[in-house]
Formats: sequence, C-alpha cells, structure tokens
Amino acid sequence: MAEAFAAEVAANVLAKLSSAAFQQIGCFWDVQDEFEKLRDVLMAIKAVLVDAEEQQNHNREITLWLQKFKDGCYRVEDLLDEFEIEALRRQVMERGSSRRKVSRFLSCSNSLAFRLRMGRKIKKVKDMLDEIESNKSRFHLLERHHRVKNIIHGQRETYSFVKTSDVIGRDEDKENMVAFLMDPTDGDGKGDDIPVLAIVGIGGIGKTALAQLVFNDERVKTHFWLRIWVCVTEDFDVKQLMIKIIKSATGTTMCKDMNKEELHKVLRDGLKGKRFLIVLDDVWNEDKRKWIELKDLLATGGQGCKIICTTRTHKVAAITSTVPQYDLEHLSYENSLSLFLRLAFKEGEEVQHKNLVRIGEGIVRKCKGVALAVKTLGSLLCSTRVEYDWELVRDSEIWKLEQKENDILPALKLSYDHLPWHLKQCFAFCSVFPKDFEFNSLQLTLLWTGNGFLQYSNENEEPEDIGNRYIHELWSRSFFQQVEEGVFYSTFKMHDLVHDLALSVVQNEVNSFNHCSTRHVRHLWLEASGQGASTLPNNLDHLRSLIISSNEEQKASGESLIADYISRSKHLRVLHLVDSSFEQLPNSIGYLKHLRYLSIYGNGNIERLPNSICNLQSLQTLLLGGCRGIEALPKDIRYLISLRTLCITTKQASLQESGIGCLSSLRFLRFYACGNLKYLFEDMQRLTALRILVIDECKNLISLPPGLKYLTALQILVISDCEKLDLCMGLELGGEQAGSLRKLFIRGLPKVVSLPQWILLGSAKTLQQLYIIGLENLSTLPRWFRYLMSLQTLGIIDCPKLLSLPQGMQQLAALKQVGITGCPKLGKRCMKQTGEEWPKIAHVPQLFVSNDSETSITYDE
Repeated sequence: MAEAFAAEVAANVLAKLSSAAFQQIGCFWDVQDEFEKLRDVLMAIKAVLVDAEEQQNHNREITLWLQKFKDGCYRVEDLLDEFEIEALRRQVMERGSSRRKVSRFLSCSNSLAFRLRMGRKIKKVKDMLDEIESNKSRFHLLERHHRVKNIIHGQRETYSFVKTSDVIGRDEDKENMVAFLMDPTDGDGKGDDIPVLAIVGIGGIGKTALAQLVFNDERVKTHFWLRIWVCVTEDFDVKQLMIKIIKSATGTTMCKDMNKEELHKVLRDGLKGKRFLIVLDDVWNEDKRKWIELKDLLATGGQGCKIICTTRTHKVAAITSTVPQYDLEHLSYENSLSLFLRLAFKEGEEVQHKNLVRIGEGIVRKCKGVALAVKTLGSLLCSTRVEYDWELVRDSEIWKLEQKENDILPALKLSYDHLPWHLKQCFAFCSVFPKDFEFNSLQLTLLWTGNGFLQYSNENEEPEDIGNRYIHELWSRSFFQQVEEGVFYSTFKMHDLVHDLALSVVQNEVNSFNHCSTRHVRHLWLEASGQGASTLPNNLDHLRSLIISSNEEQKASGESLIADYISRSKHLRVLHLVDSSFEQLPNSIGYLKHLRYLSIYGNGNIERLPNSICNLQSLQTLLLGGCRGIEALPKDIRYLISLRTLCITTKQASLQESGIGCLSSLRFLRFYACGNLKYLFEDMQRLTALRILVIDECKNLISLPPGLKYLTALQILVISDCEKLDLCMGLELGGEQAGSLRKLFIRGLPKVVSLPQWILLGSAKTLQQLYIIGLENLSTLPRWFRYLMSLQTLGIIDCPKLLSLPQGMQQLAALKQVGITGCPKLGKRCMKQTGEEWPKIAHVPQLFVSNDSETSITYDE
C-alpha cells in the first residue's frame, strides 16, 4: 500500500483551490490565473494516480514519482496557507493601534512585497509540478477512475457451508440467533413485516461464520421451507440479487437474460406462501430506497419468514434491521487460543511444543479476539516448528506478513477502500497514536481541524460538527471501537489490526515512538527521553504534527530542545506538548505562522507565555489547562483572532482586562483549576459564537458575570466544583432571553440551595439534558421544571437533602431517561409503584433509582 495516499492528498488540495474563499483570494491578489494553472496540472496528474498506485508494486520508480507528487501537493497547500495567513494579519492590523499598523507595514507584509514574494513561490511550485507531470509519460500511465466496487467485492465470495468444529466460542451467539428465527412473536413474517436482524462487527470478527453456523443448524433447517444464502455485491444491484435469490431457492441458472419483470415473476412464484430464511452476507448498501425495493420483492412469502444481514457498518444496520442490531463481540482469549492451537498443531501435538505454545499465547493476545486474524496466523504457523519463526510473527506487524485475499489485512483494506477520500485521510492520521491509545472525540476533532483535514460542504458548517460526523462514520464502519460514552464526548480506540492498516496506508507519512527515519514524515509522536532531538533528522521542514508525550518518570525536554524542534519545523500545524516540564516556551514559537493547534496541557512549571504567541493569527486551539504556574495570560491575546478552543489555568484573581472577550471566534472556553480566580470577565458581547463554556475547580469564584446573557449560541454549560460560587449572585438576566442551551451540568456547588430561574430563561424550549450532582445543600427543585418541555435526560446524584420532585413533571412528555442515586430520601420516595413521587416519573421509559451512589453519571474530565 506504499504511497497509496497520493490521491487523497491531491483531492484535499484541489478542494481548497476550488473553494469560494480561494477564488476571492485569487481575485484580490490578482493570482487567479496562477491558481488555475496549478489546478490544471494537479488534475492532469491526479487522472493517472489510480494506474500509478497499482503499477508501483512492480516499479520502484513510480513509487518515488508518487512521493514527489505528494511533496508537491503539500507545498501547494503551504503556499495557499500563506495567503490565508496574510489575510488574517491584515485583519489584526485593522484592529491594532497605529503604531502596530506601521510596524506591520514596514515588515514584509505590505501588498507589493507580499505579491512579489508569493509570485516567485507559485512559479517555483508550478515548475516542480510541471516536471512531475512531464515525467509521468515515462511510465505510460493511463487515465482511470477509481472504482471501489472492483476492489471491494471482485474476489471475495462467501458461502453457506461451515464446519461446526471450525467455529469456536460462538455457542451463545448462535443460540441467540436461533431464538430470533424461531420466535413467532417477531412480526407476522410477511410483506413489509418480515423481521430483519443485522449482525454488525469489524471485518474478520466472524459475522459470516456465525451466520453460516445458524444457517446450517438442524433446528433452522427443519423450521424453514427455504433457506437462501446470498453474498451481496457492493453496489447492491437489485437485479443481480434477484438472480442470486432465485438460484439459491430453485437451483436454476436460466434467468440471467431475463428483465426485472420476468425475474420478479419467477421470484414471486418461487417464494409464494413459503416460510423462508434469507441471509444477506456482507451488505454495504446505504441507499434505503434500494433496500425497500428488494424487501418489497420478497413480500409473497408465508408466515414466519426471517432475514439476517451481516455488515460492518451501523449505518447499514440502521437501514435494514427491524429489531435491535446484534453487535458481535470479539472472541474471548480462551476461545481464541483454542482456535489458534487447533489450526497450528495436529490434534494433541501441542503438548510436545510447550515453548511454541507460550509464543503462540503472545500471538493470540495480539489478535485481540478477531477470529480471522487468529485463523490467518494459526494457518501460517502450522508448517513450521522453529521457535524463531514463531517469535518473528509474534514480534512483527501483521501487515508485514504475506497475505492472501481472504486474510485479515485484505478484509480490513476492503473497508478502507470503501471510505471517501476525506475519511481516508482522517483515519490514516490516527496511526500517529500508539496502539491501545484512547482518544476522545473532542481531542481528535481538534487535531484533524489543525491539520486541515475537514471538508466543508457549506460555509455555515462548524468543524466541531463535521469532526463528530466523521468520528461517527468511522465508528459505524468499525474502524473505531467505543470505549466509553460520556455526557459531552465519547472515548474511542483502534483495534491493533486496524491500527496496522492505518500504518500500512501512510507508511513514511507517520512515525511514532522515536522512529523518525525519513525526511518525508508529516506526523510524529515522540516519547520524551534523554536522547531528545538528537534522534530526529536535521530537516523537519515537512513536519505537520509534532506530539511529544511524557509521564511522571519521563518528562519532556527543556526550552532549548523545544526551540530546536521549532527551528527545524517551520510548517508545523500541530504542536502537542502534554505533561511537559519546561519552564519557558521559547519566543521563537511566534515564527510558526502555520500553527493552528498548541497544547502544553499539564505543565506545572511554566510561569509565563511569551507574548510572541499572539503573532499566531492562524492558531485555532490553545490548551493551557493544568498549567498551574502561569501568572498571567499574554497581554495581546485578543489578537488570536482565529482561536476557537481555549482552555485556561491561571493564578490571576480576575480576568476583567484579559482580552478574552475580544475573541469572537471562540466556540469552546474552559476555565480549569484557577484557584485564585474570583471574577471572570464581563465583556462577553462579542462571544456570540461560543457553544461550550466549562468552569471547573475554580474554588474562589464568587459569581457568574452578567455578560452570560450575551452567549446566545451557548449549547453546553458546565459548572463544577466551585466551592464559593453562588449561582444567583450577580446574574440578573431579566425578561425572556433568546438562548439555545441544550446541556447543563452542575456539580459540587455547596452554596446552591435551589436552582436559579435564569436556567429556565432562554432554555425552556431547548434544554435536553440536565445533570445535578453533588449539591449537598439542595433541598427543593423549582416549580418551573414543568416548563422544560424539551428535557430528555435528567440526572440527580448525591443530593442528600433533596426530598421531592417538582409538581408537573408528568407534563414533560419528551423525558426519556431519569437517574436518581445517592439521594436516600428522594430515592425511597421514587421507588416503583410504592413511592409518593413515583407517579411523577412513571411515564419515563428508562429509569434508574437507587438509594446509594454506587452507580452515577460522571462528568468527563
């Protein structure tokens, strides 16, 4: 898969060049003709990439040519970024003082100097691309369009037969499936009411094997008149599916030349009045209309018909399944080992090779319960009894092994090929994380945004929404595994084999764990060590992301080393220095004009940020949380006009003159562990785009600012562990406020005796989730609760003085979930049927009521 990433990189650059924003930039700087020429040459090269990426396996020169093309695309992207940066600088000049304007003008930012400089850069990049374009003729490459279906399904055909002895660890799953098939209460099994069950799971986990096991169960054979197995093609061609169903049902092959009407008649006659089971294996179709068309054709069956689909995506399952989808779990370690030993040894032979069994145990752990991975490696090792061979497999990446078409990597590669190009780029970036690394949706979206991976379908789309959509899409296709679903974001990880796939796609684009072996690396994860920068190449000009990770025993390097990284990485978009220990951030940080993401989260030693950081007009994310030594924020922070995400820890007692109120692009603002902070800032009039506000562990905060009423776009408000905060003090909103608050999380506020009415004002029609946790003095809930007509989730936890629920809760028709725990008196009064408060919540579908706090809803830290 080397250099298979070129098409995605080119598509990203072409999308940017074709955007409305760059059409305007081209006109403003009179470079629209140059942009058009860049677009033409990129399109000419992109047209042959499909052929080039296939031929490179046999021609090393094509691989080098593709690498040069990717380098050229990245250089175009750097060039386009400079135009955006200049536009931002001009905005700052308009905001600043006259002295600042003069200073800016006397630098190289004036229009003439900038136009000449960029003209030279455009010519240089154009010449480079022209040379690459002319060299393609050496390879006789053909213009071809990428057709996913030829890659995905051309060489994989499944079948209904399976040896029961070859399937291990699926007995319980099989019984669950059989119970569904035999259940007479699941619809009448006719027409539109045919029950459909979707089995969902990652490629290679055993969905097909389970379906085969059920299909061939004797009880199922007896129960159904017809059993039909269909391996579905990627394009979900209904006519071809009809032909396959007829062939499986009747054995005839004489219908290939029939039209749809003729096929429908044969199908109708073959199924009419018969109880049938149809298994549709490996479904990818996400077009609901095609699914409805097929299901309508099956409407002539008899009582008790059933359909089982296997799929890798939750989106397909949502379209097809009429009952809760069946998420297939990974094999247990014990079952995986049993399967591995059965394939690697002849019966009883393993007792003679205890060392090999021990090595095999390590191999099985690497497979993490993926049945196809276990089968692949067990079958591979059955021909050798040499310990070194087994150790080589245990210690190697599976993607490096020689693979056959039905083995694990082709199965995963199939899923990857099915992704749209923008998701391919986002997925591949995740290989920068170590294996088993858990990342949350907010963090990943910020990193993707910083690297410019997100594609906007319209100018009103928020990157946070796009990122969440991408994450959900990758999860639904089983590339991500959800570890924990939080109140405000979810945590995910990648299966090791999926991680291997990501690495195999990017090859030299991404390196981690200090293995920076190529000058072409774009994204680098380093574990802090004594070797430091000496392990890196001198030229890191290609680097886009630098992530340096530390722990208590191994702190990140000092200021000089950070300065060294910066000096060698002038095109950085992402600089992530979490849990580091340096005392100063070098002034040279201000030269990273492309930087969009900066995190020094958890650095307890740094006391001050250089004001040069305020020269980073492209900066979108600044994470200073946990930096408990910071004395004050930079004085010119208001000039970070692109900043969307800001997390602050500071020793300041007041932020009235901080300049934060000028950051009109902010979407996410968090104040964390600001121990001295008594007052926030009041000038919130410009923060009309702020969507999330978090105030956490600010022990001395006295009141919320009246300016809160100006946050009309605020959707999520979190106030947690602020011992002196009085929610009612200072916040007199008055009148009905136009708000959009959807989620409110209040925890650890001992001064709160009752909830203030400002919560209701502006959110009566919008508030969907309300969590009240650890309010030790809360004694009553207000009467206005009945007006929260959009409320869907209510969590009340550890409020020991709370005795009752407010009157009128029965009117909250949207309420779907209520959790009450750690409230002994209220919990007793809410017990099902017998409690005095039970009638107020009896209409809620999902209830959890407990007298203790063993189970609770926790806020994502």
